[in-house]
This record gives sequence, structure tokens and C-alpha cells, in this order.
Amino acid sequence: MNIQKYMKPVFGSIFVLVGLVGCTNLEIEETDSIISTATDGGFTPVANPASSLSDLYNKVGGDFATQETMYAMSEVTTDELLIPTRGTDWGDNGIWRQLHTHTWTPAHLFIKNAWNNLNQNVFRASEIIESNPDAAVLAEAKYLRAFNMFFLMDFFGSVPFREVDEGPEVNPRVLTRSEAFSFVESDLLAALPGLPDGSPGTANTGTATKAAANFLLAKIYLNSHIYNGGAVEDANMQKVIDAVDDIAALGFGIETGYFQIFESSDDNETIFYLNSDIGARIWNSMHYNMNSPDNTGGGWNGFSTLAEFYDSFEGDPNSNYVGDGQEERRGWVPDASNADNVNLGLGYGFLINQQYNEDGTKLKNRQGGDLILKKELTSLVGNGEADGIRILKYHPNDGGEINSFRKHQILFRYSDAHLMKAEAMMRMGEDITSMVNELRQARTNTPDLSNVTEDVLLAERGRELYIEFWRRNDLVRFDKFTAPWGLKEVSGDPNLNLFPIPETALLSNPNLVQNPGY
Repeated sequence: MNIQKYMKPVFGSIFVLVGLVGCTNLEIEETDSIISTATDGGFTPVANPASSLSDLYNKVGGDFATQETMYAMSEVTTDELLIPTRGTDWGDNGIWRQLHTHTWTPAHLFIKNAWNNLNQNVFRASEIIESNPDAAVLAEAKYLRAFNMFFLMDFFGSVPFREVDEGPEVNPRVLTRSEAFSFVESDLLAALPGLPDGSPGTANTGTATKAAANFLLAKIYLNSHIYNGGAVEDANMQKVIDAVDDIAALGFGIETGYFQIFESSDDNETIFYLNSDIGARIWNSMHYNMNSPDNTGGGWNGFSTLAEFYDSFEGDPNSNYVGDGQEERRGWVPDASNADNVNLGLGYGFLINQQYNEDGTKLKNRQGGDLILKKELTSLVGNGEADGIRILKYHPNDGGEINSFRKHQILFRYSDAHLMKAEAMMRMGEDITSMVNELRQARTNTPDLSNVTEDVLLAERGRELYIEFWRRNDLVRFDKFTAPWGLKEVSGDPNLNLFPIPETALLSNPNLVQNPGY
């Protein structure tokens, strides 16, 4: 498989990086939009801050739409996803395997592009903020700057920051991780009064709201001991609880009907979604011959989950057909008796064993045999085209309509906030079993837990939030990111909890220092 087939153009971002982090020996294009507004120590405000804000929302949506960069770094690096090489397909010079086995380098393309994109977005938000916008635009721009800097801080630790009136001859200062934490916190707190509430079931959950700002505040406080060093502080855990309570006070709550949450209709769960095409969430996992009514190229046959992650859910360990005793979030696979035109023959959740078409006939592989998705992946390379369980969380069936390229990718969800509050309470010494069971009781066929430990809570977050961009963040916080799983050998190297600063960034800004271990 050639990854360029499915990638949006990214190479222009290399030039954007130069404008973001200064330059000593590299040539800068004068036409670069970031450089052109910061020449000779001056700053030309953006002409239309509201329009620039809309453009920035679309840019961020595009960054999260692809299967590379943000998604790959958040999910493929974890125990949830693996892109095995099948024959020659998805080999791509090992770029996917390096992420899963934690053998990336500072030259890794996805890491470099994520760095470029996030830094560009921070600068563009600063341009809007410094262009004297009205109060509503100012608040949303501060939120978007905090949003992008949060991921820079989370992925890379230190964060370069260029003032809008600094020209290319100025090397941006570099914020430490704790300084970046304070910057993100300050932007969010400053944005809060000017943001709309963000009531559930309304269109504004696709833009910055008080609910979204409180959700991101809960994230930074829950991870504050990671970003600032030291032990967990009760004061920060209380801030998590307070932020989640503020979200609940706006009317958000746990929604029943798990897979319907990921349709584009309104619900009480969705706090913040991006105007972000979800096609890659669907087709990067589906086999070539699975039903693809509005995707003429068919599935891309790439992403699979690991057998042990599948086994963390209740139900028959070797089957996921209807009636196999599985909990709701593990989903189900249609068989000959219940495949239908509405569901397109495609299941929900974890797809394993024989797959069927919408008329109940067995699907075939490309060699003409039955399409039987196998549970185990025996190697990182040399796999058959049907090896590996597939995940389908966003379904082409969007509430009765076929819409597999809808722009509605959920990033902040109330069930996550609920579990964050539970974790904060646990870290303050409280028993959270009943609170976790409250969520499980909203998921059908999901029995109560007898007790909740840290390991149980981490597993529960995986069951509820798989492929929603948070697994790496969770594993780092629970000190499990460098542990072994599946086909990844143990490293135990804490340096791998941060990605390397891209080598191009180090060349262009001497104020940057490479992260330890790289």
C-alpha cells in the first residue's frame, strides 16, 4: 500500500515550520503566509478575524481527519491498533510498524508533520488574537490556541512560541512543559467567559464552548503531574471534578445507544466535534471486499486491533456474532440470519470471523475463499489479507442514510468526562466502583464491576473510548505506555513517553533542545 494515496498534502508544512520556529541556515520563502505578516519586526493584523477563525477550524479538522499524524500518534502507538504488513501492502518502508513498536526517529514523517501542523495552528490563532477581534472571536481563538498547544505539550513536552511581531531573524523562545501547561490553562480560563455555554444537542458543539473549554481543563489537570512533574495533587484533582460538574450542569450526560453516538445526529454525549471527514476511521480498517456503497475504491484493509485488546471486553473470546454474550461496546457481526440492507452487511465494533454481505451471502477474499477475519496476528510482516480483527466504530449507516464521509469527528465526549471525574476521585482515595458502574449500566449487556482499581479503570477507558484519540494519553498517565503488548517488545524506556523534536525543527531554531533519549 502507498500511504500517499490517502494522505492529504503535507509537504508544504515543512516551509510553514521555518516561519514558526525561525531560521539560521535554511532559506525562507517570502510568500509564506506566516512570514509575510511578521517582517521587519511589525505585524499586519488579519483582515477578517472571523473568517480566519473559520479557516482555522477547518485546518484543525483536516489535521484530525487523516489516518496519519494525530491519529497515528495517538492510537497506532498503543495497544489498540496495529497496521500489519500483509504481503507488500502497508509496508511503506516500516513507517507504521515504527510507531507501534516505538522505534520511531526524529525524521519520522508523521511526527514531523504533526509538529508542523500544531505549531502552525498555534501561530494562526495568535494572529487572530492580536488582530483586535470582537469578544466572541477572541474567546474562540484563545480556545483553539490552547487546544493545539495542549497536543504539542502532550506529544513533545517543550513548545516553541513565536510572537506575531517577530520576524524570521528571531529564534522563537521555547516554553518548558510546565510553562506550556500554564499557557494552556491561562488561555482556557481567559476564553471561558466569552464562550457560549455549549448545550447538548445544538450545532455549537462543533465550535468552542464553555463545555469544551472545561473538558480540556479537566484533561490538563488530570495529567498535571505528567506535565509539571511530581506527585498527583488533590487540588488539581478537585479542579477536574469541578470542571466535569460544570459540564454536567449544562445538561450533558451519558447517552444510551453506544454506536448511535457516532452518527451525526444530536445527542447528550457530544461536547466537541470537529468538521473533520471520518472516512479514514471507516475504510482504513475494512477489507477490500466489504460493502462500500459510497466509497467506490472499497476498503483499504489496513488497521487492525490486537487480540488482547479485543479480549478485554466481555463475551465469547473467539466470536462476535449477535447473541455471543458480548457487551454492547464490543459490537456485533451480522450473519446470514440478520444481515440486511439497512446495515449494509457491516457490523459494529469488532469484526471477526466470517463476514457477510447485506443479502446474507458470505463475503469472499480476493482469492475466492471465504472472507474470515482471523483473531491473531502472528507477526508484524508476512500476514494474510484477512489477518487481524477490524474495528468499525463510525458506521457508513448514519442514522438510516449512507454517509461514510460525513464531517463529524467526536473528540470530547461526556462519558470521557465522567471517567475523568471518577479517576480524579480515585486518586484522592475514594471508591469509584459505583460511578464506573453507572456508565456500564448505560451500555447494554455490560455487567457491573465488583471493584475498580487503576488497572481496571484503564481497561474501562479503553473499552469506552477506543480509537477516539486518547489511548496514548491514558497509557502515559497510567505508566503503561512503554509496557509490552502483542507484537511490541518491552522497552521500559520512559524517554519514549515523549516523541522526538523533528530534526528539521532543531536545525531551524537553536533554542530547541532534543528530548532525552533521541
